[in-house]
Amino acid sequence: MDTSFPYFDESENFQFPSVERASPEGIIGTEGNLSPGMLLSAYRQGIFPWYSEGEPIMWWSPDPRMVLFPEKIHISKSMKRILKSGRFSFSMDNNFREVINVCGSISRKHETGTWIIKEMVNAYTRLHELGWGHSLEVWEDNELVGGLYGLSIGSVFFGESMFSQKANASKAAFITLSQVLGRIGFSMIDCQLYTPHLESLGAEKIDRRLYLKLLKNGINSETYRGNWDKLIDCNGTVQGAFNEYNRIG
Repeated sequence: MDTSFPYFDESENFQFPSVERASPEGIIGTEGNLSPGMLLSAYRQGIFPWYSEGEPIMWWSPDPRMVLFPEKIHISKSMKRILKSGRFSFSMDNNFREVINVCGSISRKHETGTWIIKEMVNAYTRLHELGWGHSLEVWEDNELVGGLYGLSIGSVFFGESMFSQKANASKAAFITLSQVLGRIGFSMIDCQLYTPHLESLGAEKIDRRLYLKLLKNGINSETYRGNWDKLIDCNGTVQGAFNEYNRIG
């Protein structure tokens, strides 16, 4: 399928083709742009962009979908010891651009190149500047050793990528994010595609129809838009309510 989309700004609610028209791999269409409005509209409809350098933008809605319900996060005994030891400290929205740049630069098993190309970095950094994109950073001895980034709409966090430069740093990031979001009432973390790493942390595959139902309920909750730097302390503990954030119903 090859569908061209016009430019849509942040205020518009662009309707993508039905996800039922997706290819067996989950492709909805191609082309379009990475404007804030088009990206936000896509995520609200269960769709996300994923492509590599030199390719057209490709929009995906896979079936099944990999998700984590925060209350189901799995923390192994070894990870409990690591988190309790104080080896890592944490922050949120402290250095979004660095997190996304490192996510795009590290090598991964069974992968060549990266889909986090310059256009993606700029697009998601713009969403961060607008208060929709968020990062969680993991520090060891004042060095950034792990982290993740994604988007938040309603009570759903859409995870995009994470990295680890020290053993267990990405696990620590994902576990901390799950615990923080669970404490403030988030219903789901969208992990998009299956990986054994995510499964080991409690994420699971669900049918796309169920995912879309849960998504619809989740995005109808209030969106807490803004910088989350004061949300947690260095130990990953929630530091109060979201009353300082711009609420969007």
